[in-house]
Amino acid sequence: MVEEGGVDRGSGGAAAAAEPLELWLLQAQKLVPLALEKAMEVKVFPGRWKMIVSKLEQLPSRLSDLSSHPCFSKNALCKEQLQAVLKTLKEAIELAELCLGEKFEGKLKMQSDLDSLSGKLDLNLRDCGLLIKTGVLGEATLPLSVSGCSSQWESTDYSSIKELLARLQIGHMESKHRALDSLVEILKEDDDNVLSIFGRNNVAALVQLLTATSPCIREKAITVICLLAESGSCENWLVSEGVLPSLIRLIESGSAVGKEKAVISLQRLSMSAETARAIVGHGGVRPLIELCKTGDSVTQAAAACTLKNISVVPEVRQTLAEEGIIRVMIKLVDCGILLGSKEYAAECLQNLTASNDALRKAVVSEGGLRCILTYLDGPLPQESAVGALRNLVNSVSKEVLLSLGFLPRLVHVLKSGSLGAQQAAASAICRVCNSPEMKKLIGEAECIPLLIKLLEAKSNSIREVSTQAMSSLMTLSQNCREVKRDEKSVPNLVQLLDPSPHNTAKKYAVACLGLLSSSRKCKRLMISYGAIGYLKKLSEMDTPGAKKLLDKLEKGKLRSLFSRK
Repeated sequence: MVEEGGVDRGSGGAAAAAEPLELWLLQAQKLVPLALEKAMEVKVFPGRWKMIVSKLEQLPSRLSDLSSHPCFSKNALCKEQLQAVLKTLKEAIELAELCLGEKFEGKLKMQSDLDSLSGKLDLNLRDCGLLIKTGVLGEATLPLSVSGCSSQWESTDYSSIKELLARLQIGHMESKHRALDSLVEILKEDDDNVLSIFGRNNVAALVQLLTATSPCIREKAITVICLLAESGSCENWLVSEGVLPSLIRLIESGSAVGKEKAVISLQRLSMSAETARAIVGHGGVRPLIELCKTGDSVTQAAAACTLKNISVVPEVRQTLAEEGIIRVMIKLVDCGILLGSKEYAAECLQNLTASNDALRKAVVSEGGLRCILTYLDGPLPQESAVGALRNLVNSVSKEVLLSLGFLPRLVHVLKSGSLGAQQAAASAICRVCNSPEMKKLIGEAECIPLLIKLLEAKSNSIREVSTQAMSSLMTLSQNCREVKRDEKSVPNLVQLLDPSPHNTAKKYAVACLGLLSSSRKCKRLMISYGAIGYLKKLSEMDTPGAKKLLDKLEKGKLRSLFSRK
C-alpha cells in the first residue's frame, strides 16, 4: 500500500517560508554529519541503526545534486524538500540521543519509531532524485493552491501544472492529496490542455495512488486516470505501469464512484486485444460479470461493453464461457437497464458464437436464440443481434427455427433494420436456405423484393451478400419467377456485372442472370442495360458462368437481328 503517514511538507510557517533557500541547504548540510556521528555511536538496535547510517551517508550527494541545479533557488518544491530533510535529520538526532541514554519508553515503540525514520529517509532520498528526473526544476512554479483562481489555462500556466504533476510523485501522502485535489479542480475546466502535459512518471504516480488506503484519494486518482484513459493519449503507459490489477480491485471492492470510473477506464483500455487478454489474465472477467448483474445503468453498460471488447479475442472466449458470461449476456439482452447494455450484450453473443460450435450450442441451450429473436421485434434492429442470430441458425432444426418466429423477424430486419443488420439478415438467408422447403418458405415470406432493393446499396459487402442470397433462392423455380416479375431485378443485377476488383458481387450476379436467361424478356433487358459488354470482360477474367451467359445473349441478339430482316 502507498504510505499515508508523515509530515505536511508545506508546513514550515510564514517565518520559515521567508528564509532563503540557501539557509535551509546550509542547515541540512550541517546536520547530516551530526546525525551520522550520533547514529554511529548507538549500540542498541544495531541492525536498524546500521540501515539508517547507510541512508544518512547518501544524503550529502543528493543534496549536492539538488543544489547544483541552475533553477534550484527558483523552485518552491526545493524549499519543501529541504524542510522535509531537515525535519528527518532532527528526528534522527533525537532518536539517537534517546537510544544513547537508553531513555526510550519501550523497545517495541522505539523499533517502530526507527522503522518510521528509515522510511522517511528513503522518501527523502527518492524525492531528491525525482526532483531532478522530473524536469520540474526547469520551471518557475506557482503556489500549490488553485483555490480562488479561474482555473483557466490563461491563469493556470504550464509550469504550475508541471509542479502539480511533480507533487504527485514527491513527498508524503498529505502533500500528494492536496496536489491531486488541485489537479482535479483544474481538469474540470481544462482537461485537454492538462492531459497533454502528462508524462510516464506522472501516470506511474497516479497508478500508485490507486492503492492508497484512503478511499477519497483513490476516488480522485481514478477520476484522473479515467480521463487519461478516455483521452486515448496514455493507454500504453497506464497498462505498462500496472493499472489493470488496481482497476479490477476497485471494481470488486471500491466505492460507487471508484467502480464507475474503474470500469469506464477498462472499457476504453480493453479495445486493445493485448490489454483484453491481460484483463482476463488478471482475473477481471468475474468482477465485470458481477457488475453486469448488480451495477447501475452506467456501470452495467460499461461492464457489458468491456466484456464485449474482450470477447473479440478468439482465444479467451472459452474462458469467458467458463466464468458464466453466456447466461448473463442473454439476461442483459432481455432486460438490460439501458439500450446500450442490450446492444453490447448482443454483440458479445455475436462474438462468442462466431466460430465455436460448442459455444453456439451453449447459447441455444440457455435460451439465447429465443431471446435474440424477441429482441429483434424493436423498431430499429441492429447488426449485433442479427449477427448473433446468423451464427445460431444452423445450431437448431429448421422446425425449431420456424416455430420461434424466425421468418417474420427476418422480414422485419430486411425492412427496418440498420444497413449492417440487413446485411447480417441476408447472410442468415444464405446459411438457412439449403433445402427446397426453406427456400420456398423464405420466398413466400416476401424476402425477395427486399433483397432486390438491397442490390442498390452503396456498400459493396451488402450488395455481395444480398446477391449471394438471391442466387441461392432462385434455384427454386417459383422464386425465380418472383425475381422476373420485379422490374428492378435485371437492371440492378446487370449493374453488378461491373468487372472492377472492388465489386465482389459479380460472380453471384452472373449466377442470378444465368437463371433468368431462359426468359426472352429478361435477355432483352440484359442486352439493353449493357450486359454483353460487361460479360465480355468477365469472360476474359474467367468468371464462372460469364462465357455461357454471354453466348446466350449474343445468340439471342443475332436471332433478333435476323427476325427484323
